[in-house]
Amino acid sequence: MTVRQSFPDTENTQSRERYSRHILLDELGESGQEKIRRAHILAVGAGGLGSPACYYMASAGIGKITLVDDDRVELSNLQRQILHPTDRIGENKALSGAMTIRQLNPDVEVIPVTSRLDTGLIHALLQDVTLVMDCSDNFATRHVINNACVARKIPLVSGAALRFDGQVCVFDLRRADAPCYSCLYSADLDFTDRKAAQFGVFAPMIGAIGTIQAAEALKLIAGIGESLSGRLLLLDALKMQWTEILIERSPQCPVCASRR
Repeated sequence: MTVRQSFPDTENTQSRERYSRHILLDELGESGQEKIRRAHILAVGAGGLGSPACYYMASAGIGKITLVDDDRVELSNLQRQILHPTDRIGENKALSGAMTIRQLNPDVEVIPVTSRLDTGLIHALLQDVTLVMDCSDNFATRHVINNACVARKIPLVSGAALRFDGQVCVFDLRRADAPCYSCLYSADLDFTDRKAAQFGVFAPMIGAIGTIQAAEALKLIAGIGESLSGRLLLLDALKMQWTEILIERSPQCPVCASRR
């Protein structure tokens, strides 16, 4: 039999009721929910992936979200970017996303950052961050995020999606055998960013990948289950087929090899 600890917010019966379905899970329970409540995540991107990822992190009771996005809401975003209603077209996505998150769950502290992420900014933002969710849409930003997470050994949950294809992986350098993003996609390679505006994107598939990012983030924070570290999960939404690829740490990786 699992012995549950007293939920720390015993005076707030509404909070206890809000998260009761998590508390009922033996693997999570009150202690796991308290870890979630105390956690601070950095979410980079308030678009297609950031929308479902942040929605579920907020609904699950994450303590604090720093949400970074310098882009503005456009009409074409609304097909998939569910953080943003129609009346916020033209507004900054980080500000719009923060407003939606606060309406969804007032327990969550949200800090919107409207600047474009670079090396200096991310190191300033990572001071007390528990975990990073990469919901960005370009390789340059992904490598900036990865380099900072490797340097500080902060777990990174990375997602990407385009057309009917999506992928998600965890890079957790707290584990000695774990690869980093650069082990999978080296910054030295010549990658061309492909945008949804050019190639299109299937909205429910974006939701599936973002939701898995949230699930992996919550598991890492609560210390339960087995993460996707070292495993790349691919979704072909046309066939509705999942494929898993093992990722090995590269001894020659220019980012993480010297930081072990």
